[in-house]
Amino acid sequence: MLWFFCFLPRVNLRPLKRVPLLISAAVVGITILVRILNPDLMERVERMTYDLRARTAVRFQPPVATNLGFVFIDEASIKAVQSGEFGYKYGLYWPRQIYGRVVEELSAQGAKAVAFDVVFGELRPDHSLVQLTDGRLLESDEFLAMQMRRASNVVLAVTPDVELPELFRTNALSIADISTEKDSDGILRRAKAFRNYREWHPLFRQVAADPEMGVDLDHARVESDRIVLPRTDGTEIPVPLDDQGTFELADFVGEHLPPGLPPRAKPFSEKRVWHMGIVLAARELGLDLNRPTVDLANGKIVLRGAGDVERVVPVDRDGFFLIDWCIPPSDPRLLVQPFHALLARNHARIQGVDLPNSGEWLGKLAVIGSAVAGGNDLTDLGATPLRAETLLVSKHWNVANSIITGRFIHRFTFWQELVLIVVLGALSCFLTWKLRALPGGIAVVCLVALFTAACFAVYIHSRLWVPLVLPCFGAVMANWACLTAWRVVFEQTEQRRVKSVFSKIVSPNVVNELLKAEKLSLGGARREVTVFFADVRGFTEFTDANQQQAAEHVRSQGLTGDEATAYVDGQAREALETVNLYLARVADVVKQHYGTLDKYIGDCVMAFWGAPTPNRRHAVSCVRAAIDAQRAVNDLNKLRTAENIRLDEENKSCALTGQPVKPLLPLLSLGTGINTGLATVGLMGSDAHILNYTVFGREVNVASRLEGVSGRGRIIIGEATHEHLRRDDPALAATCKELPAVEVKGIREAVRIYEVPWQ
Repeated sequence: MLWFFCFLPRVNLRPLKRVPLLISAAVVGITILVRILNPDLMERVERMTYDLRARTAVRFQPPVATNLGFVFIDEASIKAVQSGEFGYKYGLYWPRQIYGRVVEELSAQGAKAVAFDVVFGELRPDHSLVQLTDGRLLESDEFLAMQMRRASNVVLAVTPDVELPELFRTNALSIADISTEKDSDGILRRAKAFRNYREWHPLFRQVAADPEMGVDLDHARVESDRIVLPRTDGTEIPVPLDDQGTFELADFVGEHLPPGLPPRAKPFSEKRVWHMGIVLAARELGLDLNRPTVDLANGKIVLRGAGDVERVVPVDRDGFFLIDWCIPPSDPRLLVQPFHALLARNHARIQGVDLPNSGEWLGKLAVIGSAVAGGNDLTDLGATPLRAETLLVSKHWNVANSIITGRFIHRFTFWQELVLIVVLGALSCFLTWKLRALPGGIAVVCLVALFTAACFAVYIHSRLWVPLVLPCFGAVMANWACLTAWRVVFEQTEQRRVKSVFSKIVSPNVVNELLKAEKLSLGGARREVTVFFADVRGFTEFTDANQQQAAEHVRSQGLTGDEATAYVDGQAREALETVNLYLARVADVVKQHYGTLDKYIGDCVMAFWGAPTPNRRHAVSCVRAAIDAQRAVNDLNKLRTAENIRLDEENKSCALTGQPVKPLLPLLSLGTGINTGLATVGLMGSDAHILNYTVFGREVNVASRLEGVSGRGRIIIGEATHEHLRRDDPALAATCKELPAVEVKGIREAVRIYEVPWQ
């Protein structure tokens, strides 16, 4: 973009004052386009800011459900079971009776739900039998199923890769999904509200269980007219389907079907399995998970229960929602107990020890999972917004807490984000263009800081995820960078233009002040100024005499043609050099006193004070400059008088030798008129032609007329100027002498005037 700026000095600047708005609009437009075409471009950085918000929010300990608990299996639990202190000794892979005993204990203590973050994917008939108190023997799996049936509050875990045995599925209160899908950066931020699990017909499961068939149901291909079952040897088994999507059982069992069995059946059924956290919350609130309102297109799932209980879960189009990680395992409001502690109480209960019921688990929702740090396949650690290594089982109670409390994380919609980008882009444009470079940059940084703080505060207070990265870097910082680059080029061009106008008419200090000024009144404004006219007296007589002398010399010497022209031009140059010498002295004094040199009117200097840079003491500055101008002319005349004495002596010698004598240097004087009042100030002309920064109006005319009555070597000021001197420099005003009022051309009333002594 910067290459375009290099050509700007050639262009008329006035139309380009709209360019900042166009640049800002372009930046905002590009940011919006990036958001639409590549929404994932800044998503990773945005997620990092979300993680920071989540870590910050957890420090404020938001209100949470108080009936959540965690039963953790750790190294101590493994060692306790191995030691035999509970009447049995088992290695790492425990028989199911171990879990059944914990279910029994939690049920005895009044737990409202017991959810296993442990998958029981197959029956284990190889495990030792369990002897009941009545002497009966049960298989370990049957013991767990019995305890689940008795407790009627157990939630078992499933994943897309594991199907529960019917023994467990029919005796559990519910099954729940515990699968995990991390974001592309490996961090778990979201959970899927539910998954549709495929339950195959028993005949298909029977085929899949036969090792000789080698059928993989997980990779079965469902087509419109058949199901294709892949085999491990690379071949496939097609199962035809009719128009209703049913298969013929005879394809599996032959022509002789058992009595009462229909000849055709569906190959599988789809079953919705909810996230374990949602299942736990439904148990607490009485939500009916069989009749939800699932509206993924509009980003919501509505769960209803008895007593007008309703929860609206915000989800994306794939059914994912953000987990509010507000209860880490170390949170004191979460009941946490080791697995072996419950085994110990259960063992004591079996032994007939009368234990007082502490009531810890009464009405609690218990999640049983691993807390093993590493070293075996019980380890369940992963990255979450809270930490790089977090117990992933904690997702269940955090999801349950959101449902129970009705506190969910919402993210800005697409349209809300676009509005935010436009608003921040407009603010960035306003601050960058209206303020000077350094204050503008500081203001933009403050805007980003305030917006960031607001995003954190909003998340902490209401769990609203306001997008931070793209609005800040795209709408604010990119806007600031482009506008600043434009402004540098624009201001440099403008400074060159100002310098070109003022460098020869004001002092360098005034030029610098003009370039620093935020706004310049160069286009026409009413200002109180003090106007100065100084006329070089005697120049007209000098030029007349000079012309006569040149003509006489041409005639006496008989010069003609180019010689005559050359001599006359030389005399004219000497006359011009003389007047320029006097005018330069006056102009230098004007600049030294920070006045604005307006123009040369023949042998007259016009200047003013009070614009373009403000000067409260403009009358004093002008009068002081007039005094110094008279003294500068007087000093110049003294030097020329000394030079004339030298020339006079030299001419005497020339006269004796017959050489031509040199003319003496003319001595000129200064007449000054000054007046103060309101005048119109501004640039006259056009960029294409001559530009002149000047003043005009009645008070300017008065100053010109006062110069006309000033005579030689005198400074005449108007009444308004004298009043300013009395206010700002009483000592100088006291030296002024009032003269009789004068009538000047173009002014009706007589003008009161004063003379300022300068000797």
